[in-house]
Amino acid sequence: QVRMWAYTVGFTVLPHVGGFLGWFINRKEIPVWYEKLKKPSWCPSRKIFPVAWTVLYTGMGYASYLVWNDLGGCSSKALIPLGLYGAQLALNWAWPPFFFGARNMKMALIDILCLDGLAIGTMCSWYRINKVATLLMVPYLGWLAMATCLTIRIWKDNPEEKPGKSE
Repeated sequence: QVRMWAYTVGFTVLPHVGGFLGWFINRKEIPVWYEKLKKPSWCPSRKIFPVAWTVLYTGMGYASYLVWNDLGGCSSKALIPLGLYGAQLALNWAWPPFFFGARNMKMALIDILCLDGLAIGTMCSWYRINKVATLLMVPYLGWLAMATCLTIRIWKDNPEEKPGKSE
């Protein structure tokens, strides 16, 4: 019983680790660089992001626990469903360093487009295993759709400066 609680908490907390590290490493870039970017009127307030990611990471982490548990832990059956989840989580964690750290909007856009595909693939692979886990990923997919559109708009509306060019 105690062991299952530890697994539940571990899986639920895991997504927050990379999310927190991404925020911590890039937190100084947000007021300096991000605030100066041209953003669409529908861009969420900066205050919304930590609340949204806390809810989303918690849901997706718990969903991954449900899938892991239903597949009997680390088994050959878990390789693809949890491998897809792990890959999309890695791309999720990579987005802030690309966008904020490197200020490379094109790489951030490529990252989030790949992330979208992996998140959809994760959900498709989870559907036959655990429908509740799949449903827990729906808000995340919705947020990713908005974040993808936002990344596209910011990329289009803020042309990256070419090194050596001064205008």
